[in-house]
Amino acid sequence: MDPSYSALQMTAIYVAYLIAALDLTWMFLQFSVTPYLAKKLGFNTLQFGYLQTTVGVIQLLGGPMFGRFGDIFGARAALTVACSASTVFFLLLAIANNPAMLFIHKLPTVFMHVLPVTQMVVADLSQPEKRADALSKFGLCFGFGMIVGSTVGGQLVKQYGETFTACVGAAGSASSLLLVLLFIPKTTKHGAAKNKKSIFNMGEITRLMKYPRVMRTFVVKIVSGLPSVIFQVMFSIIALEFFKLQPQQNGYLMAYFGIVQMVVQGGVVGRLTARFSEYWLLVFSVGVSAVVGLAQALMQTVFHLCLTVIPMVLSLSVFSVITDSILTKSVPSSDTGTMLGLCASVQSLLRTVGPTIGGYLYLNYGISSIGFNQFYINCAVFAFMMLRRLSTARKESQ
Repeated sequence: MDPSYSALQMTAIYVAYLIAALDLTWMFLQFSVTPYLAKKLGFNTLQFGYLQTTVGVIQLLGGPMFGRFGDIFGARAALTVACSASTVFFLLLAIANNPAMLFIHKLPTVFMHVLPVTQMVVADLSQPEKRADALSKFGLCFGFGMIVGSTVGGQLVKQYGETFTACVGAAGSASSLLLVLLFIPKTTKHGAAKNKKSIFNMGEITRLMKYPRVMRTFVVKIVSGLPSVIFQVMFSIIALEFFKLQPQQNGYLMAYFGIVQMVVQGGVVGRLTARFSEYWLLVFSVGVSAVVGLAQALMQTVFHLCLTVIPMVLSLSVFSVITDSILTKSVPSSDTGTMLGLCASVQSLLRTVGPTIGGYLYLNYGISSIGFNQFYINCAVFAFMMLRRLSTARKESQ
């Protein structure tokens, strides 16, 4: 390979990580604004759930199409649109002074798919055998964004208010856009996407489900992932109402989550992917998630939550990295963007139904019901995967 081309590849990969880290920073900064602004505007727990559901629906519709947009028109064009939409998102948040505007400011999220596109860049430019490790590095970006975004967001809201904090997010998204225009190549596909015709060709998108392992992995991703997403989308309400945390305290707690995320991603996940098969890591992550659900059901204090976070982050990190690695390796390189868009849509689907389910469970059965839900569902998935593996082993031995 030409040395200069290799250097350009490495630059694109590092900048993709940086853009992802910055985007996640602005996202967690926004988490310091929206719940408290919603409370000021008179939202109750159920209405806030509807607001979260709105985001899930919008991103669910945009995810696969946007991934296909990246496959056809290239990484630079896709990231330009995504970062521009993020800038508009924060500007609308800055002027949101009534419930209707708080819903309207969510509309640009249909294009806000920075993370899947940066993952596409890394997946396209990394070797298949190193893809899981390369994708796991996004966990470090996630940890960085969680620490900086939550801490800075909490401080800014306390000192200057929600409007100023939203304006900081808009300026940050504009800086990410500048990085895209300066360093991201027009395409990372090596000419593989020439025969693509329409972004809205659902047949081209759904055909990916016919590849081996794809449908099975998606089923596990949805069923096992839903309980974890319910806890995540309800966490801001849990922090506000159950733990009675102020914005600054919530920021410190999220920063702790980010530190755990970075330690797990930097020191654990890479070693696990190098030593164990993807299947057994997937089984492991589901099993740990079941234990985490039981711990969440029994927790009573912030200290209990901090202890629970460690295995929770481990299971979520391994689960996300392994499922994304399996799915992108199961399709041609020309379709990695579409596949990662579908993966993002799974998260959007879960975030669509998650707030409504979570709000219902929390209001009617309390916080423990969310944890028990995760425990029972993941136990069932774990048992299914083990029984299926044993059945396959018996057939191979006959």
